[in-house]
Amino acid sequence: MNIPFNKPYMTGKELYFIAEAKFGNMLAGDGPFTKRCHNWLQQNTGSSKGLLTHSCTAALEMAALLLDISDGDEIIMPSYTFVSTANAFVLRGGVPVFVDVRHDTLNIDERLIEAAITERTKAIVPVHYAGVACEMDTILQIAQRHGIAVVEDAAQGVMARYKGRALGSIGNLGTYSFHETKNVISGEGGALLVNDPDLILRAEIIREKGTDRSRFFRGEVDKYTWQEVGSSFLPGELTAAFLWAQLEEADSITKARLALWHRYHEHLAPLEASGLIRRPVIPNDCEHNAHMYYILLAPGIDRCRVLDEVKREGVACVFHYIPLHSSPAGRRLGRVSGSLEVTDSHAERLIRLPLWLGMTEQELARVVEILGNAVRR
Repeated sequence: MNIPFNKPYMTGKELYFIAEAKFGNMLAGDGPFTKRCHNWLQQNTGSSKGLLTHSCTAALEMAALLLDISDGDEIIMPSYTFVSTANAFVLRGGVPVFVDVRHDTLNIDERLIEAAITERTKAIVPVHYAGVACEMDTILQIAQRHGIAVVEDAAQGVMARYKGRALGSIGNLGTYSFHETKNVISGEGGALLVNDPDLILRAEIIREKGTDRSRFFRGEVDKYTWQEVGSSFLPGELTAAFLWAQLEEADSITKARLALWHRYHEHLAPLEASGLIRRPVIPNDCEHNAHMYYILLAPGIDRCRVLDEVKREGVACVFHYIPLHSSPAGRRLGRVSGSLEVTDSHAERLIRLPLWLGMTEQELARVVEILGNAVRR
């Protein structure tokens, strides 16, 4: 029995809604399904404006444009994140400043942020790893003291919360991913949450190739024209139709994933008690979304050997990010603030386990058994 790492989940309505969009003769972006998705984002997050994009990367690039990032501006972020977190700002001339992560959550260590701030610092980009919130109250206080913006990279955070607030809705801007590996999907796709009302009009303009086309369709101007630098960041209506089928079921998807996550947590308790692994830590203020289940191997256990052994048994476990500060581009384009000891240590020990809707108790137990055998050797 082979167990894949991921299986994209379908609610059953995706093709029906795609057909509805097709026969509605509206295939370009910002049609009826896009509007439904925008309304859902605003109602379920409390954000001032939710805008679909063709990826979370695109949403991050929009954030860089909205913040007027230019040559030499510094953006504080964790090194343990996907390349898009840095790339979006580097494209505008920004310099990523890499800060270490917390031992417990693998989120940016808020205690180290202030030491990384210089006169060139323009933004802080907390990344909510595994859908578990960063310590946002402290991060917002630091940002307010220094007059800098906060952009939440909540790619993994749809349906997760911090002190009751939706991830992505807390900073000035927030970004989501609907990639097929996420909880709620559209194949490729993302969203920008605009939480500062003063940025809404510019966000619409940047998203629409730098034009005020949205204002034209609302009847606010008699024609639309080029206003500022922008690009084509919106997805087509077929993608929005697929996503709408997922957003309708976002609550049930999250509950089902959480049930699987908790079964892993129960099954793996003995391995943690024996000192061979560490399970994920969820702080009290965080309501996570079961985006992933990962373990940290005890120091001295060879991760490559463990991954090879479980692979031979037909189980697809994977490692995660190579820290950006150790990558060729990261060394060339960014800088490090302080020690990144925790980042380096955890990145070498982390293993992600299969977690997808439709996974059976038998499959989950087999993953745990095979993993346990490999770790104990």
